[in-house]
Amino acid sequence: MAGRAAEPEVIWARPERTGRGPRPAYSRGDIAAAAVRIADADGIDAVSMRRVAAELGCGTMSLYNYVPRKEDLYELMVDAASAEYELPDAPSGDWRADMTGLARQTRAIMYRHPWLSRVMTTAYGFSPQALRYLEWCLGCLEPLDVDPGLKMQLIAMVNGTVMATVRNEQAIAERSRGLPWSEAEEQAVRGAYLMGQVSTGAYPHLAALLATSAGPVDAEEVFEQTIARLLDSFAPRGA
Repeated sequence: MAGRAAEPEVIWARPERTGRGPRPAYSRGDIAAAAVRIADADGIDAVSMRRVAAELGCGTMSLYNYVPRKEDLYELMVDAASAEYELPDAPSGDWRADMTGLARQTRAIMYRHPWLSRVMTTAYGFSPQALRYLEWCLGCLEPLDVDPGLKMQLIAMVNGTVMATVRNEQAIAERSRGLPWSEAEEQAVRGAYLMGQVSTGAYPHLAALLATSAGPVDAEEVFEQTIARLLDSFAPRGA
């Protein structure tokens, strides 16, 4: 099939363009930027080799000389988005603060590019920007006195927590779009239903919990607390 590699390969191990001919007219950066613009404007489903080629002003088949598979195109896009991390020249020495800052950046990047949650995968963990990110994370975790394997788990769990949080927030926002009522009205109706169920006495533990509730949950505060508790769980006792 056209554009399908005969065996597994890594896009980063390939030359920028295969085949003979004049100097490549486009770089991988150009291709990734075009695909990201399309996804940001119209969603990931709008990204196709044909659409990207049209954005660049080249033929669809010629694009396969640069990017053999659509999966490779997604990897280029994820790498381009990952370039948005602002990483200082050196960690601060406070691993909790550094990892918290990275978690905030990940969340912000995913909001700038809502399609990321659809294509993000650990298979893309070897791209130039992914390796840059991982190297910086390991550097900021040097003061943490735990096994290297636990440090990798920490990085993975922070990323997974941020992605799950953003996906849930985006799903709620997507569901609310187009409805003839506001999110506040929706939550008020659901809250009233919940209180009605709890008042039956069938859920005593939930009733006790709600009786001590401080009111509406602040998403930003919950995010910060979640990351803080996750990081604390990796700290050696007494640290």
